[in-house]
Parts: sequence; structure tokens; C-alpha cells
Amino acid sequence: MHEDRRERLLLPPLGEVLDVLRLIWAVDHQLQSTSKRMEASLGITAQQRFVLRLVGRFPGITVGQLALVLHVHPSAITRVLRRLARRRLVARRRDPRDGRRTFLGLTDAGRAIDADARGTVEGAVRHVLEYTSPAKVAAARELLAELADALERGAGGRLTAPARGLAS
Repeated sequence: MHEDRRERLLLPPLGEVLDVLRLIWAVDHQLQSTSKRMEASLGITAQQRFVLRLVGRFPGITVGQLALVLHVHPSAITRVLRRLARRRLVARRRDPRDGRRTFLGLTDAGRAIDADARGTVEGAVRHVLEYTSPAKVAAARELLAELADALERGAGGRLTAPARGLAS
């Protein structure tokens, strides 16, 4: 029997919600671990590489457009872009008609890192997608999109502090 299956059999029943959260936790943990390995081997984190890959795919993209694609506030992207620009991987060019807009592009060094590489998060995703049916991929994408939307809307109840006197 496969080791992961044996471990799952030893777990007490968690219920559907906690079991999905456990898997999300595992993915998040592995994303962080892989990102640290990428930084040590490639000199760039998974998050930085993802932003770099998107800028490489869409030369001239603006910070605002990039933030929309990634579903984050522009300030979150600005911090990542600052690090990439300091390493001379991304170039910024101000819009001559609107100084508030900045167009993004890759430098030669950025294009070198933009190439496919082993040991990256997207490499792991590519590998899993190669062996997963299109129907399962579509279902996973739909589930993740709905979860992201629910979290953004605050669905599932209001976040409140525990009542006084109750154990947390």
C-alpha cells in the first residue's frame, strides 16, 4: 500500500471541510518550501518567478493589469516588481501620456530566467496536468475559483472574535 494512503487511513475522520483545508494547507506548505528551494537555486522566489513569467508573456503590461490578473492589490505587485527591478530582471517604462501608468518588460537577464526550468512550481503543476484528465482539471479550476471568490467576498460567515469566557 502506498505510504500516503496508509497515513490517510490512520487519520481520524475530519469531515469534508477540514479535509479540504488540510489539503490546501499541504499545498501551501509545499509552495513555500519549493519557493525557498527556487530562491536558493535560481535566485528567485516562486512568487517573483510567476510575476516575471506573466510580464514575459505580456510585454507592456501595466502594474494595474498585472494586479487584476493575479487578483491582488497593486501595492502587493509593486513590492515584487521593486525586487525584480533591483535585480535588473524587469524594466519599467513610464507612459509619456500618463505618468501614473508604468509599462513593464523583461530585461535580457529576466528573459533568461523566464525560460522553462526544472524544480519550479510551474514545473510541478505542468507535470500534474500532464497526467490529469481535462475533466478533473476543469473541476479543480472551478472549485479553486469559487473558493477564491468566496474568500474575497467573505462568504461563509462574518469573521468575529470568540465570545469572552469561551475556550478557543
